[in-house]
Amino acid sequence: MRRSLRSLLAVSAVPLAVALALVLVAPAPATADRGVVGGQPVRTVEAPWVVALSSREVFGAARSGQFCGGAVVGPTTVLTAAHCMSRAVLGRSWWEVPDLRVIVGRNDLRGTAGVEYPAARVWVNPAYEGDERAGDLAVITLSRPLPPAYVVPMARQGDPAYRPGTRAAVYGWGDTEGDGSYASTLHMATVRVLDDATCETAYPGSTEGDYQADSMVCAGLPKGGHDACQGDSGGPLVAGGRLVGLVSWGSGCAVAGRPGVYTRISAVAPLVPAHG
Repeated sequence: MRRSLRSLLAVSAVPLAVALALVLVAPAPATADRGVVGGQPVRTVEAPWVVALSSREVFGAARSGQFCGGAVVGPTTVLTAAHCMSRAVLGRSWWEVPDLRVIVGRNDLRGTAGVEYPAARVWVNPAYEGDERAGDLAVITLSRPLPPAYVVPMARQGDPAYRPGTRAAVYGWGDTEGDGSYASTLHMATVRVLDDATCETAYPGSTEGDYQADSMVCAGLPKGGHDACQGDSGGPLVAGGRLVGLVSWGSGCAVAGRPGVYTRISAVAPLVPAHG
């Protein structure tokens, strides 16, 4: 897939039992706007609501089996991209992945810090259309609750964080160079929320994708250079201390004129309480 769905699609599978870490390090309060391609290392203690999705059986033991990202929006509720739960990514239905885990508080995926939570329940938006990429949302319910400090609030309709030009940050453990150089530690890239006209011009409905303002938001920089990439899918875009988007798709990574496209949280937030 392209860089059209920003996921790690092909990694060797090496079965390995998952050992839960014993203690979560207490996080600092969520500070979203501080300051992935063109990014910089950031500690999970600074962004405790950023989580990694993992399956060692499907993706191998390296980097804890990470394949997508997610964001904690409630004590037991994690949001990610619907396409992260697809056969295109997992090679099977998500319920056929016995070791699907949400990794919380692990900055370096080569280590064992933090806790790996089994998914008690997964809900994939039935309205998600893979070709059009609208409604790219899945909700994972954790097996036990996290402390309140791990939760990032969701942006709602009319939130000023969606204003064009707003500084935002995207987080993930994905490709940092656009060439398959996957990160072992969490990275953050600073971008700007873009106006819908710019996004519609970039993605007018060609083979590269169709930008739909009612369910998507895009972010980047005019000259490119900062962006999410493969392996960052489902990860958070945060502005003004609120979750405004989830990494969904785009053309290339950090390419000028091809900003990253995110699931618009204000559009899908009403779906979350009933299924999270």
